Amino acid sequence: MKLTYNVQDKPSFGKVLVFALQQLLAILAATIAVPSIIGNGMSQSAALFGAGVGTLVYLLFTKFKSPVFLGSSFAFLGSMGAAFAGAASTAAGYSGLLIGAIGAGLVYVIIALIVKFAGVKWIAKLMPAVVIGPTVAIIGLSLAGNAVGDLKAAKVATANPYICLLCGLVTLAVTMLCSVFGKKMLKMIPFIMGILAGYVLAAIFTVIGAAADVDALKVIDFSAFQNMQWVPDFTFVQAFKGFKEVTADYVITVLVAYVPVAFVVFAEHIADHKNLSSIIEKDLLEDPGLHRTLLGDGVGSIAGAFFGGCPNTTYGESVGCVAISGNASVVTIFTTAILAIVAAFVAPFTTLLATIPNCVMGGVCMALYGFIAVSGLKMIQKVDLEDNRNLFVVSVILIAGIGGLVVAFGKITITSIACALILGILTNIMLGGNKNKSEER
Repeated sequence: MKLTYNVQDKPSFGKVLVFALQQLLAILAATIAVPSIIGNGMSQSAALFGAGVGTLVYLLFTKFKSPVFLGSSFAFLGSMGAAFAGAASTAAGYSGLLIGAIGAGLVYVIIALIVKFAGVKWIAKLMPAVVIGPTVAIIGLSLAGNAVGDLKAAKVATANPYICLLCGLVTLAVTMLCSVFGKKMLKMIPFIMGILAGYVLAAIFTVIGAAADVDALKVIDFSAFQNMQWVPDFTFVQAFKGFKEVTADYVITVLVAYVPVAFVVFAEHIADHKNLSSIIEKDLLEDPGLHRTLLGDGVGSIAGAFFGGCPNTTYGESVGCVAISGNASVVTIFTTAILAIVAAFVAPFTTLLATIPNCVMGGVCMALYGFIAVSGLKMIQKVDLEDNRNLFVVSVILIAGIGGLVVAFGKITITSIACALILGILTNIMLGGNKNKSEER
């Protein structure tokens, strides 16, 4: 993938602001979705603030060499739910969010220390291209259902699904046209143009629907502006009130819910960084090093949870945005983090972003998730798929991942991506894949 701006390049101030807005749009929906799903009064603005702080921490630990944004992790949804379910009160539940995030973050720190002394060569042997390629592909493919589902949906339940589909497809079409045929700046901001086109069309339908009193045409819920949150409700404020109700048994319950998930997310962490490495053509596991990316992810996750309650993780949407726009400038990611922090206090701005209909984001995500899948498949271009050993490894990973294989042990859930990766590693070892000469080149 040809990059217009590489990692250390610095676009002009005006361009950086536009690129940062595009990154923010790419990660926004997922970042604020987690607190919405958990409920219990969790603040979307605080989650956005926490994501910005977590990203700044990550950038510091990685010495500004890894251009990716950290947002709310969906992998910890069950863990966060367990923190509230086992708490004596809502305030104690917020305390549990902090305790769990600290426990999960410490797992990253421990693994980072091991990697620091053991190196990363064992990862290359354990997860060669034949394993990591299809794993990256299923990160995108496993999200395909979300993108397609959003295409025919809006936050207004009465909206006609085919009106929504039209808005989503227009968004996708404009995104693709700008990316392929756009000149200079236009080519680098396809998501902004696509979302703008889709939002304007959705707004036109909504205005017509309001004037004609036809609910099926109302795609955008403008009533969100009536209940804007001007000041984020930070997690630590509630958590400090609830610590007096925290018991030893509760702490153990929370840690059991969080810590194992951290090991699962570790696998996804490697896959995301391998994917990003292939895009910027520089191995991030070597420089700045896996130990630094892990420390950045772990400590950044703790920082994010301190403010927003949600543990953070590197976002595939952010990686996809880098790939499609051709802009890997880490200055853009830094500016996006600052923008997220500032935006958390600008209620009209965050509310406007929150009113972007599902169908419009679905159109954008079709491209984003597709690029993630394709970048994974590109990793196995040089793998000899005429060799049955490689063929079985790729097959097992793709089917397990796309099929949605999930294993749960009580409150601990191993995601489909993690299951696919684990099965792929075991299959590769069992069939002696590391002895394959095509993998050694």
